[in-house]
Amino acid sequence: MKLFLRSFTAATLLFCSFAGNAQAAGPIKIGVPVGLSGANSVIAPAVVQASELAVEEINAAGGILGRKVELVIADDGSGAVGAQKAFDSLIFKSKVDVVIGMETSAARNAALPIVSRGRVPYLYTSFYEGHSCNRWMYINGWVPEQQSASVVDYLMKTENAKTFFLVGSDYAFGRGVLEYTKKYIRQSGGTVIGEEYLPMDGNDWTAIISKIRSSAPDALISCTAGGAPNVSLGKQIKSAGLSMPYGNMAIDEGTAKSMGADASGMLFSSSYITTLDTPENKAFLAAMEKKFGSGMKTPNDLSVPQYDGIYLYKAAVEKAGSSEAEKVIAAMGQVSVKGPRGVIAIDPVNRHAALNMYLGQIQADGSLKIIETFENVQPGPQCLK
Repeated sequence: MKLFLRSFTAATLLFCSFAGNAQAAGPIKIGVPVGLSGANSVIAPAVVQASELAVEEINAAGGILGRKVELVIADDGSGAVGAQKAFDSLIFKSKVDVVIGMETSAARNAALPIVSRGRVPYLYTSFYEGHSCNRWMYINGWVPEQQSASVVDYLMKTENAKTFFLVGSDYAFGRGVLEYTKKYIRQSGGTVIGEEYLPMDGNDWTAIISKIRSSAPDALISCTAGGAPNVSLGKQIKSAGLSMPYGNMAIDEGTAKSMGADASGMLFSSSYITTLDTPENKAFLAAMEKKFGSGMKTPNDLSVPQYDGIYLYKAAVEKAGSSEAEKVIAAMGQVSVKGPRGVIAIDPVNRHAALNMYLGQIQADGSLKIIETFENVQPGPQCLK
């Protein structure tokens, strides 16, 4: 009897050990909150496609530490309320191992307390207004310190602009980017003669366009939420016959293509464009075309950081030898990936990445022409104390 009990106990322990290992070897879940509805709905499909490609490639190569990767997509509605619901669902119901997402600043700010409570790594993959810091969050998109100067300098030096009118969406991103831009304009000897905002989901720019017309600035600079406000603002500016030089701080290539001639002539500054002539970008575009065919959404400066972000997470898990949150966070600032945008590495203290930036102009067919390239542009002190 004693022999039987010893044998039974050993067998039970062995079974439990195998069960535990099987559970540990289950899929790694990547939560992707994104604005499938609301202001970001123009951009979201490209972000989802980039996520799907990254996960397909990783799984085809054996997964992460031998574990399959699964995507869990959640609509954040492009705003604060939707983000709270999406993050709560991803972290506490779906129990994702990491959240990787491009979102509005309103969504991000609303979600951060949930991330902290859930103690889950969060890779924010959107360009944004800067200076958002949390021990669980790393960021691989650009901030104004990397983007605004090149647009303002071009307008002042090449277009001889001295007076500027600023237009934005009335939330953290629009106001934050334009606040930095305004300071840079003044430091450079220019004058801001007008500054107007619409709510984040606003699309009727008639009154603001009237003010722009009466002010007659040398140049216009805008920073709106997502794709939809960009589309409506660009269309209404063209319809009003305004033709002053125009720098758009929030345009992405996919939105530009959807706007066609309405975006023609806009200046932009971006960390990615599809015409980058590198082996990594060519391979990425070929893989996108193979997977999605005629349904492929134009890769852009919001979807490609998402692709990079998933690979950064993979590198961090492999560096840590574990998907345990604390270990992954510690490893995130020690890894880099070489992707379509070049080498991406996030500083462990500043929690942002140096990036190659491209100043360009949108052509009549929506394509982007590079005017100047700036390599390894630093984000400045974002999270340094």
